[in-house]
Amino acid sequence: MLQKPRVLALVGPTASGKTALSIGVAKALGCEIVCMDSMQIYRGMDIGTAKPTQAEMEGVPHHMLDVADPRESYSVAMYKEQAEQVMGQILARGNTPLLVGGTGFYLRALRNPMAMGGAGSDAGIRAELEAVGAEPGGRARLHAMLAQVDPETAARLPVNDTRRVIRALEVYRLTGTPFSRQEAPEQTVPFAYGVAALTMERQRLYDRVNRRVDAMMDQGLLEEVRSLLQAGVSPDAQAMKGLGYKELLPVALEGAPLDEAVERIKLGTRHYAKRQLTWFRREEDVLWVDALEQDALERLIRYYSNEAWEKER
Repeated sequence: MLQKPRVLALVGPTASGKTALSIGVAKALGCEIVCMDSMQIYRGMDIGTAKPTQAEMEGVPHHMLDVADPRESYSVAMYKEQAEQVMGQILARGNTPLLVGGTGFYLRALRNPMAMGGAGSDAGIRAELEAVGAEPGGRARLHAMLAQVDPETAARLPVNDTRRVIRALEVYRLTGTPFSRQEAPEQTVPFAYGVAALTMERQRLYDRVNRRVDAMMDQGLLEEVRSLLQAGVSPDAQAMKGLGYKELLPVALEGAPLDEAVERIKLGTRHYAKRQLTWFRREEDVLWVDALEQDALERLIRYYSNEAWEKER
């Protein structure tokens, strides 16, 4: 059996130091970085997404940054298609792709693709379900609705995967057949993934989150939000639902108190970091590395250089 091309991945919660360590890995192993962040894909959203600067990239090629217009929706399926194309191009150049980011949905779509059916769509059904999800406790309610009609799919999807939960409910409403019983083309995984995840003591991570938010505000995050609105990005756009942006919308649009918004960003980001850690702990075949250990970079390089992780999937 032919071995699949090797792709590396460095994941972890926000503010855990992925950018700096990924540069070290890339330089040591001849990698080009493929960003795996659901917000860094958007053009003009730089400060609030902690998008790496040219100086931080240190000459290492980066891909999948600024590939989407913030006025438009962008799906997991779109990311998968574009990222796999980019990774194929990197491999053709004789280099190794290194996925870097904290969006667990993207990693899972690449390693374990789950087609979302070809049943078409219905804007009315989608709007109705999205309204349910926007209510307090709405995500849990949507997941419970799915569990009633399609327990198999509900068991595979976390409560917070609202987009897929809604899609599975939409498929059921349109066809009368649970998504888990829909005929779907078999999807292959073209690459073998070696995944390492960063972690650190929880309070230290939260302190880093708080400092990062303060730095973003100093760098002009509120002005970035205002610029996006002036450029025609709707407050209801998918991109504006990201952390740091949704909390500042009331400030930019209504003059709401800035200090309260900043505290909400910090709290929301800490909660998000916790959810990211929980998500990645559910992933199989992952090396966990304390990002603050002195030998963190050396451990990552040793792991990525060792073919023991490579398995046919």
